[in-house]
Amino acid sequence: MAQCVQSVQEFIQDSFVPMVAVLCSEDAEKVTRKNNLNFSELLRPFCRLTSEGHMRDPSNQLQVVKNLRISVNNVVTRPSVPSSGVPGHAHRRLLSEVVLTCQPAEGGVANVITAGDYDLNISATTPWFEAYRESFLQSMPASDHEFLNHYLACLLVVSSSEAVPVEKFLKLSQEQHRIQHSGEYTNPKWFIPNTLKYYVLLHDMSQGDEQRADSVYEDMKQRYGAQGCYLLKVNSRTAAAGADEQIPDPWSQYLHKSSLQSQVQLGPRLSVPSIYLLMYRTSEVDGHDSEEKGSLDNTHPLQLDTPSDTPGSLDALRAVAVETKPPPLTTGVAAATSHGACLTLNDHDRIRLFIQEFTFRGLLPHIEKNIRQLNDQLVSRKGLSRSLFSATKKWFGGGKVPEKSIAELKNTSGLLYPPEAPELQIRKMADLCFLVQLYDLAYSCYHTAKKDFLSDQAMLYAAGALEMAAVSAFLQVGAPRPYPAHYMDTAIQTYRDVSKNMVLAERCALLSAEVLKSQAKYSDAATLLIKMTSEDSDLRSALLLEQAAHCFINMRNPMVRKFAFHMILAGHRFSKAGQKRHALRCYCQAMQVYKGKGWSLAEDHINFTIGRQSFTLRQPENAVTAFRHILTNDSQQTSTQQGAFLREYLYVYKNVTGACEVALPQLPLPCINSSATRVYFGHERRLAEGEKQAATHVSLDQEFDRDLAAMWQDLEEQVVAAAKRGVVPATFQSTQCCLNSQTDNLRFPLAVVEEPIIVEVVFRNPLKVPLVLSDLSLLWKFTLKDFNRPQTQEDSVGDAVPISNEKEAISINFFCLIPLCLLPQARLKLLPHQTGQLNILGLVYNLASTSSTGDTTINTAEGTSVRGRQDLEIQGPRLNQTKEEKTSVSHGPDRRLDPTITPPMPLLEVFFLQFPTALLCGEIRKAYVEFCNMSRVTLCGLRVASTHPDFFTFGSSSLATPLTPLSPTSFENCSAYKTLATPPGATPGSVAAVTLVSEGDFGSGTGLRGGVSGAGTGGKGITEIPLGEGTLKPGESTQLPMWLRGPDQEGVHEIHFLFYYESAEKGGKISHRVLRHTVFICASRSLSVRATACRSNTLPEEEEEERNGSMLVFVDVENINSSEAGVREFHIAQVSSSSKQWRLHKCINPAEDKDCKLTSRERGKLCFRATRCKPLQEEKKQSAFPFSKSGVSSLQIITSTTPCADFFFRRCQPLESLRPPGVGHGGGDKDIAGVVRKCNEVDLDIIILWKAFVVEDNKQVILEGQLHVALQTIDKEACSLTPKEEAQEMVLLKFKPELPPPMTRPSMEQLSHLIKTNLQYPESYSHPFNQKSLCMVPVTLTLSNCSLAQVDVIIDLRHKTTSPESLEVHGSFTWLGQTQFKMQLGAQEVMRVQLRACFLHAGVYNLGTPRVFAKLADQGAMCETSQQTATPALIIIINST
Repeated sequence: MAQCVQSVQEFIQDSFVPMVAVLCSEDAEKVTRKNNLNFSELLRPFCRLTSEGHMRDPSNQLQVVKNLRISVNNVVTRPSVPSSGVPGHAHRRLLSEVVLTCQPAEGGVANVITAGDYDLNISATTPWFEAYRESFLQSMPASDHEFLNHYLACLLVVSSSEAVPVEKFLKLSQEQHRIQHSGEYTNPKWFIPNTLKYYVLLHDMSQGDEQRADSVYEDMKQRYGAQGCYLLKVNSRTAAAGADEQIPDPWSQYLHKSSLQSQVQLGPRLSVPSIYLLMYRTSEVDGHDSEEKGSLDNTHPLQLDTPSDTPGSLDALRAVAVETKPPPLTTGVAAATSHGACLTLNDHDRIRLFIQEFTFRGLLPHIEKNIRQLNDQLVSRKGLSRSLFSATKKWFGGGKVPEKSIAELKNTSGLLYPPEAPELQIRKMADLCFLVQLYDLAYSCYHTAKKDFLSDQAMLYAAGALEMAAVSAFLQVGAPRPYPAHYMDTAIQTYRDVSKNMVLAERCALLSAEVLKSQAKYSDAATLLIKMTSEDSDLRSALLLEQAAHCFINMRNPMVRKFAFHMILAGHRFSKAGQKRHALRCYCQAMQVYKGKGWSLAEDHINFTIGRQSFTLRQPENAVTAFRHILTNDSQQTSTQQGAFLREYLYVYKNVTGACEVALPQLPLPCINSSATRVYFGHERRLAEGEKQAATHVSLDQEFDRDLAAMWQDLEEQVVAAAKRGVVPATFQSTQCCLNSQTDNLRFPLAVVEEPIIVEVVFRNPLKVPLVLSDLSLLWKFTLKDFNRPQTQEDSVGDAVPISNEKEAISINFFCLIPLCLLPQARLKLLPHQTGQLNILGLVYNLASTSSTGDTTINTAEGTSVRGRQDLEIQGPRLNQTKEEKTSVSHGPDRRLDPTITPPMPLLEVFFLQFPTALLCGEIRKAYVEFCNMSRVTLCGLRVASTHPDFFTFGSSSLATPLTPLSPTSFENCSAYKTLATPPGATPGSVAAVTLVSEGDFGSGTGLRGGVSGAGTGGKGITEIPLGEGTLKPGESTQLPMWLRGPDQEGVHEIHFLFYYESAEKGGKISHRVLRHTVFICASRSLSVRATACRSNTLPEEEEEERNGSMLVFVDVENINSSEAGVREFHIAQVSSSSKQWRLHKCINPAEDKDCKLTSRERGKLCFRATRCKPLQEEKKQSAFPFSKSGVSSLQIITSTTPCADFFFRRCQPLESLRPPGVGHGGGDKDIAGVVRKCNEVDLDIIILWKAFVVEDNKQVILEGQLHVALQTIDKEACSLTPKEEAQEMVLLKFKPELPPPMTRPSMEQLSHLIKTNLQYPESYSHPFNQKSLCMVPVTLTLSNCSLAQVDVIIDLRHKTTSPESLEVHGSFTWLGQTQFKMQLGAQEVMRVQLRACFLHAGVYNLGTPRVFAKLADQGAMCETSQQTATPALIIIINST
């Protein structure tokens, strides 16, 4: 139980005090009424004695009476409680009023209890329970089975102003005698027949004659004795004088109780304020007791007060909302609140002295005398009664009374003893002893009476004796015996089950619980209190359940959950009893235990009840807070119950907002994922118009990809560097059109005036019922700034606080969120009309629930709909740079909702016409691009960057292309290439034409793969788009041709374009803008080309152009198309080459076909003779590429123009880019590698142009394309298809720095190509062996230095073939003369050595036996390397005889 102000001993002593009645004359009543008090009220604050009293017990032992209090009351002759023991309606109303008026004080003492993980803030005291208990005990009815509430004495009060006071005393004495002995009145009850009559003469000092009063008092002392009367002088001052001097008012704390008592007693002197108080409290106090209902409430204690359907709940709330208010009290009534105005402090002392004199000289001697008389009577009757009773019981077979349980005993509550019965005399003596603190004697008497009552089976009397025996045993000084708790249990059970008297049972339970609490037996006390709860009184059950909860929390090991559970039960019973404030308090205390512990259903019940009770008590803010918790948490309630919660919440919310419309309130539903909010800047792109395909750019429908974002940023940096002459500005900020949680939002985003800003908000409906949102709009703040002026001018649009939502371009009229849904998102648009700073604050919308049928098309105006807001508060990324940031949790800003509105900028839109989605590998297709300036600002500096710059070209900017169609309509069946008719008489295989082309016409000369196209761009993969005048004016559009080439690798390719453009008006906050476009191209296999270059063995001297050497180029072309795309056959239209050193001279293919046709899986082989080009001037060597064309068809394609040359230069990789690391032009070992590499280098690019015949829709379509093969090294095959990269193997981490790679040396294979050899001899030689046995044949060995350095050569003729196979085939011969030669050849020098071969027999011989060794002349440490010999040189020796 909670802490009490009084100790348990003081509480019990104050519960049972001597009762004194008061009878006043009318004049005496008038004297006291001057102080707004009657006589009993006048005495009440002074009824506790401050000094000790003394009396002697029957054994003549002096006993001390301490801290005695008496109860003085007016005589009321009407009963307040029926004799049945069931409290009446007035009594219940009294107790309910006492509890209702006693509420916890604001800022009262709280007791913080820590139990495990719980820190509970619990009220330390429960004054409402103490007030209830005090009022309950004081209003106990006087019973016949006990005498504790019977009057012991009667004060007869007469005013000194009476004409004959003695006669008035006589009349009052006769009136008292009539009331006690006439039998007309059942109440009040009197303790003993000879009631003490104490005569009080009341003298008014302000009016009466003091001498007369003294003389009358002297006469009274002669008549009644000095100890039987008293002169009380009061009213020492007038009421007017009392108003000036402040005197303490000790009556205030008793007045409310007295007024309530007067209401219950229905006395004739009921005051006016009490009437008003009663009227008001009756309307607020719940009449929910079972008697008023007519039937018991059988609902579950934790069942919600509302049914599942919502109309009842809303009606209940509406009924509470229109509850009547208490009538105001009149000023006249309110003014009559001062008490004791005519009394001084001396009068207070006189009253206190009067009570002391009456008690010590009148009451205590009277009680002592009656105790002696009762004791003497009992002692004198003791022997007779004992013998008579025992003999009678033995004669009739009754010895010892067998013990029986309460259930077996019959109901003898109707048994009444006569007043003179010895059992009652014992009980009367026990009560007298108890009242004057003679607890030992009282216990003995109670114990004796208990036995007698049990013998007679008078259970009501026995229960009373058991109750008081237990209390007396507890109060005995020194506690000679333990507290008999089983006495109390038996008494309670008897009162409740046998006698059906719940009033007495409740009193017994209250006393026993206090005793058990004082002994720290909280568990027993809680059990006792819980047993006393029943359905007949909700108020009593609520108070006892609350005290039981306090018992659980005050145990040595606090039982927190039991405390919370019983607090909930107490709050439920408080609510049924009409004690709304106490119910709310209990639920709030229990909420501390259930909150955040996973008890979702219990938490919902508590929050719902708190919300409803708060609304009933006109605390709408608390109600809204409680309902908010129900709706924001992940509730496990059913959908029907959640719908009820939502509708009640909306109703409460509407009442709150109706009372206060200053600012829009915050709504808890739906949940907004602020971090998922996305902001899009710019117009929504137009969809495709007819054949036009719009650029994809960025939209809210696209998912964010971090890798793609990094790729776009890299492309933008490249194009910005190209536009800024290779330098990226320090203030560069990548363009972010769509901001989300994964983008960099540390800076203020830049938006353009007159371009919309779209905000996408992600909602989540946590409930199982639909939510209806309507009239959604953004809440924003705008600060005007003029960026064209040097000084910033700030101004607010609208009011002083520039918050408005009146300029939204789009608001959503209706929006329904289905249950437990993360989608859809709401997209709201803002259209700024001026430059400045914009801050998007949140959302404003109407929230409503659907009908119980789940129809989402309801008209929200008919139901409950509230308008509120939710702020968009986005937490920025956590900072983790400095030491302070790493050791603390701090977050940076997130500016995505704070855009800066900048001046107008150009707005580009791009459309693609006839843009394919599927191409063959290497296929050339012509499309068109349309550029539109949709803004009011001129556009310039248009460029494009791409991840695949070899995929497209806009053509050469310097070479005119008159054969290019001007519009897409003229494209059909028209070749993308420029062609030239073959001259008359020329046949395929004739000498190819040569054209010099400058790479600057098609690229920048950087020589890297993906070289740029267009003059003066100078960036890798960046193309400057040619516009008419370099600008695009507002509203203008232009259309340009665009050639596309299918990727070399099959599959689906994702190709990205980034269009860059600037404003013609410089100096804006935005330096440039970009437009993104992504296409997917499906590439199918077409042809596979393999090429090999071999050295020619011939060394012709006649032709000048072949003097520097020639070689053979073998080209293998295979049709690898799977025919799935409808391709019938491929035609090789032309083979062209591009090189600074070589050119295709003629086709030496032996086939006579004019056209090379390849069907599926067919392969063709072409052979070309290549010769070295004439040396060009040094300044042109690096800028001119000779193009040679060897046609295999009647039409020659001009490969030196767009688009063939464009794609070639975008694709080709010249020799400089393919050099291995560390190779350069220097001395030493580096020069060796360069020289040797140059010797084997070819640097010849082959261009294969083909045509494919495809059947589409029963029509034959001709497709064109080109493939590139780069020949780099002699005898090394090159392919048009790049090999697939294999997955890299896992590499172990190395923590030591790697050593630098060793210097690269030429391989043996490279060194074997320094010298080219050739043997010149007759094919057959006739010799007469019969005449001359030796045949000598002259042979010329030609050595050609293929390198650009001096080479030392060694010729060894001693080598002979040792293999038996070659001997059998060719035979053996010998060389005559010098067998080893040493010589030095200059750069590209040709030397001839004359040899002689000697044969002994006729036959076929192989002359290719000489071995040639070579090394570079300046490398002495290097060994000579054997050079590759030519094919076998066969000679036929014929015998001429």
